[in-house]
Amino acid sequence: MSAVHASSDGLGGRLAKLGRLLGISEAQNELAGAPAQPARDVGNAHMRREVERRRTLYDDVGTFLFAHDLDLTPLNFGLALDYITGNDLAIEKAVRAILSDKGRLSNSIAEQIIAEQRAEEMTPDTLGVMLDEMEANLHQLTGIAERSTSNAKDFGAALQQQAAELTKDDAGGDAIGKLVALTRGMIEKTREVEARMREGQKQTRLLQKNLETARKAAEQDHLTGLPNRRAFENALRDEVQAARENGEPLSIAFCDIDHFKHINDQHGHDAGDRVLKFVAGLLARISGDKAHVARHGGEEFVILFRGLALSDAARIVDDARADMAERNLVDRKTGERMDQVTFSGGVADVFAYSEPRDALKAADRALYLAKEHGRNRVYIASEASEE
Repeated sequence: MSAVHASSDGLGGRLAKLGRLLGISEAQNELAGAPAQPARDVGNAHMRREVERRRTLYDDVGTFLFAHDLDLTPLNFGLALDYITGNDLAIEKAVRAILSDKGRLSNSIAEQIIAEQRAEEMTPDTLGVMLDEMEANLHQLTGIAERSTSNAKDFGAALQQQAAELTKDDAGGDAIGKLVALTRGMIEKTREVEARMREGQKQTRLLQKNLETARKAAEQDHLTGLPNRRAFENALRDEVQAARENGEPLSIAFCDIDHFKHINDQHGHDAGDRVLKFVAGLLARISGDKAHVARHGGEEFVILFRGLALSDAARIVDDARADMAERNLVDRKTGERMDQVTFSGGVADVFAYSEPRDALKAADRALYLAKEHGRNRVYIASEASEE
């Protein structure tokens, strides 16, 4: 990666301007090296280390932005911060993929990465919350409609009984006759309301079914039929809780198809999609009540194993890898045999880390080490970190 040269004064000034754009306080600008009053001696070594850490991080973010000639915007600043700190695994991987392929970012690519991540934030978690609220409202509406139908029936029955009694008492009275006619008209209108309510209830129930279908679609990858990344993250939370309550081990694995870009370039995206489906089916066969497989994005899959030790989970993934490596796939369009299709994997013990997110990152690092060391292999995170 080539760096853009800038003088220290220019860098500090631009960082200070960026700080003002982002609403950063004058005290924070001091951390960036902008001109300010000399800092008071707080007499606290921990605080000084924290100040130095923040100053270094601020400088790293600024250097990253300038190295790629990115506009000084809050969105670009956030992207750089997420990439440098690893706070957002998806952002980190997306940026790393672009740097590996193109060598540098651009404003348009940065905007695309941010847009894609924001789009993913809407499904299925956010959409699921929205669906839950809509369903609650529909249940409430259904209850009201059912109560209204019952009340209307009671009202109609009472009117009908009163009309019969009035007719029996004085069938010849003009006033009574009008009242009877009016009452009968009200009864007819009530029946119309009942019919409309019944139709409304049918539509409500149909909408509820459609919402359930939409919920499932929001949690499913449309190409492979596997759960998508957001659905998997929900499963991860549930499985972490279940494993802790039952005292069970929990392992997580990342699998990534090797040279997938080459497959697309040589055989076309249709063939690439079929490869994705084939690998998805292969991995789905190792899933079960305590093993969950999902498409994490692109050509990457993630697997969660509850109740299996780390070595056992790694063995299952490696068996699937060996099975895939022995397959002879054919390009349907040309009838030619494709080059060997393989995948690499990284496996980590979820409970070996303070947070599940850290285990995800460890498995991802093991995966990339497997890629760097030749592909078509599975690494265990603890082993990979010691190499």
